[in-house]
Amino acid sequence: MQAEFHRNHRLRRYANQAWWLSAVVPVLAVLLIAPAYSLISTESFNWLNSSLILIGWLFGILLGRRDFVSRRRLVVAICCLIITFIILLIVNIFALDWLDVAGGVAFGVAFGVAFGVAVGVAFGVAVGVAVGVAFGVAVGVAFGVAVGVAFGVAFGVTVGVTVGVAFGVAVGVAFGVAVGVAVGVAFILGVLRVYFWLLELPWMLLLFIFSRYGSPAFWLRYLPPLWDEIIILPLPFMAKLIIDAYPENPAAALNTINSLTNSTNQQKVAAQAMTGIAADTLSRCQATSDIVAIADQLSWLPSPPPTELGTVLPKLLEISQSVRASQSATSAYRQQELLNAPIRLLQELGSSLAYGKNPNLAVSFGNTAQRWLNILETAQQTLKEQAKRSQEIPSVYIAGPALDPESAKNRFKGRRDIFREIETLALSAQPPVLLLYGGRRTGKTSSLRYLPRKVGAELVPLLIDLQGAAITTTLRGLAQYLAEAIIEAARKSRNLQLPYPNTDKFAQDPFLELQDWFRQIERRIPGKHFLLCLDEFERLSEVVATTGSRVPLNFLRHVLQHRNQWILLFSGSHTFDELEPYWSDYLINTRSLRLTYLQEAEACELIKKPIESFPQIYQPDAVDEITTLTRCQPYLVQLTCSVIVDQLNRDRRKLATAEDVERSIPLILERGGMYFQELWTSISNSDRDLLQRLIEGETPNPKDKAALRRLIKKEVLEKIEDTYQFQVPLVQKFIEQIDFS
Repeated sequence: MQAEFHRNHRLRRYANQAWWLSAVVPVLAVLLIAPAYSLISTESFNWLNSSLILIGWLFGILLGRRDFVSRRRLVVAICCLIITFIILLIVNIFALDWLDVAGGVAFGVAFGVAFGVAVGVAFGVAVGVAVGVAFGVAVGVAFGVAVGVAFGVAFGVTVGVTVGVAFGVAVGVAFGVAVGVAVGVAFILGVLRVYFWLLELPWMLLLFIFSRYGSPAFWLRYLPPLWDEIIILPLPFMAKLIIDAYPENPAAALNTINSLTNSTNQQKVAAQAMTGIAADTLSRCQATSDIVAIADQLSWLPSPPPTELGTVLPKLLEISQSVRASQSATSAYRQQELLNAPIRLLQELGSSLAYGKNPNLAVSFGNTAQRWLNILETAQQTLKEQAKRSQEIPSVYIAGPALDPESAKNRFKGRRDIFREIETLALSAQPPVLLLYGGRRTGKTSSLRYLPRKVGAELVPLLIDLQGAAITTTLRGLAQYLAEAIIEAARKSRNLQLPYPNTDKFAQDPFLELQDWFRQIERRIPGKHFLLCLDEFERLSEVVATTGSRVPLNFLRHVLQHRNQWILLFSGSHTFDELEPYWSDYLINTRSLRLTYLQEAEACELIKKPIESFPQIYQPDAVDEITTLTRCQPYLVQLTCSVIVDQLNRDRRKLATAEDVERSIPLILERGGMYFQELWTSISNSDRDLLQRLIEGETPNPKDKAALRRLIKKEVLEKIEDTYQFQVPLVQKFIEQIDFS
């Protein structure tokens, strides 16, 4: 690798460091160990033989340092070493044949020491340098030490017979201790590089002290890892210095973190700096505007963030984004309403930190979460006062998405009869399969979301959205989706912590494992009845078609027949007889619950009092006009009232009349275009022709009986005495504006 030295100065510098360590450390180790050895063993240290070994050592690493471009020169050098070793060995063994034992001991000690030192040095050098260089050094050191030991032993034997055996044993022990300790010291010093650390430690302390009295960002450029990238031993205050420098110069601090992460082995220090900067930035928030800015200020953090931040940082960033969304609302009422979600998240975060298993996270972020909560609660109270003083009517109607109990609160009206019937049937001795069906936007999903608040605690509603399951292409994926959805639904519904299934068994037979998991839940939570609410159940047909298997339906039938604590509720826009024929083979004993229009009293409550303290803005004739136009269809009621409120605020008026309702019809049809268009496309061409003829004043003929039955079932038409008319006047007005030419 020496060919790369001219363009890679860091590699050359490190190679030089490795060579000088190998050369100098054993000499220093002998100088340090010899006095200690003499004191402990009460024997004098053999400086002569030790010196010979060190000469062999230096000769070996010098040989390893040489760039042997010519293989011939390398072979000649190695052969010379071997010949020298053999000659000295022969002299040692045969010069005094009666010392064969001593010679054998000397040879064993020499060879063992040589081999041990060679392996130790080779491993130490290989840690930081390429294997080729390490092997060269190892070979050189092995033969160098062998020469030194052999020569030292031979010279010792020729001194005299009187000290032969004692000298051999003493030398062997001395060499073994000295060289063993030397190798250990060389490894520690070579790998940990203590000699550099002893200089870098006080330098780091000085940098930290200087930063206390000046600019912390200025001293970042002098951090030791920026010029010595392979520091292993810890350097204190480095992360603290980066954290202190961030408010002054974020770019310099981030550049330092990037350098530590990508060019050194100080990734742990970089992670500590990231965590400290994040915690410090989050704790500095004093107003809602500061919380909003957090998402941008900490956008540089990697994803996923350092493990020290756990799941806290993502939640706080989510809260920051929610607060930003609230500030973009057009009214004070809407702003304070949108703050409910981040306030709830902060309350949950505070509880999880207080009762969590990580005290460091609780200390670092517990006060921050509480401070944010106080800021948002104060801001929400201020917005409530502004909304009361404002002349603007709060826009509280929700037209479109299903209502969420956490945000919609008491906006959900009616359906008491449906809730009562579901609870009665589910808790009966032999509960049937329940089918909750109705047209689009009639409130099926909203009803299921509010079901846990409307039934007793012995019934555990578990809402599963099968629209998400339709994207899976395997039975294992479907089983895992169902298990995860059930666990989350149990937590939301009754705050139950269900056990997790054995995911390893999912790979073998996922729905068999799901059956075992249901039994495990029953044993852990006895006395409860689990109402499995499968919303958009028609999507199961797509799963059956995609996987080519009816195993999911077999599983549901098994649940019906053998799991007494489990009740099935299907929710969708179709009845079973409108689906594929195989559905009737799996689901029997079905009780249908139709979800249709609100009762008039329920619709009037939704119109006049969608929330507490809502102002009286409708004249009686306006309420009557709304219920007539919408036929108390919940989505259309919400949509119509939302349009009227917007018109009143735009005109700066406080009271709505029947004329205002009539004038709002074009805007209602425009905003609700997707709903009306979806209804129109769900009707066959023959049924559309019939509706067109009815609008033009024609009377249905006997051939239209089948179409009339279909349209009545879809709640488009109704028969009053001998005439057919539209159930919802707004639907009729939408069809009237369609160009049939």
